[in-house]
Amino acid sequence: MGTASSMLTQYDIEEVQEHCNNLFSQQEIVSLYQRFCQLDRNAKGFISADEFLSVPEFAMNPLSQRLLKMVDGLNFKDFVAFLSAFSAKANAQQKIELIFKVFDSDRNGKVSFKDILEVLKDLSGSFMSDDQREEALSQVLKEAGYTKDSYLTLDDFIKVLGQYDLKMDVEVPVD
Repeated sequence: MGTASSMLTQYDIEEVQEHCNNLFSQQEIVSLYQRFCQLDRNAKGFISADEFLSVPEFAMNPLSQRLLKMVDGLNFKDFVAFLSAFSAKANAQQKIELIFKVFDSDRNGKVSFKDILEVLKDLSGSFMSDDQREEALSQVLKEAGYTKDSYLTLDDFIKVLGQYDLKMDVEVPVD
């Protein structure tokens, strides 16, 4: 896949398709590559955090700073893999794995009460006080069988969130 300005070969397309568990068609991968090249302004072959922020929907997301940690420096293959969690074809576990990564900002494989509170603060802003967030989270954890002292693993997230039909779909425009 060389530089961002080079063209994708059939082999590249199939390799990317396999890397993202065939969640995108070949035509969608070509469209994603065109978008990737637009974002990769310096044709370095990867997208920086600043380049990601040029996408208005991304920049306006209350979790953008957390997401930036996940996407800074992605090459095309990893860019498509990141987006695959948002595909309508992605299964619940793939979506939950992405959600877990958003919460696990220190990448230690565990999510603490404090980690979840930080995400809730990002999402709720000034609409909830710290006390309200803490009370709501304590109640949710209690109902799920956890306490403020619990550390949640990916398996815990799958157990808790797997029972819900998560909607995280993104349309990939195909020319």
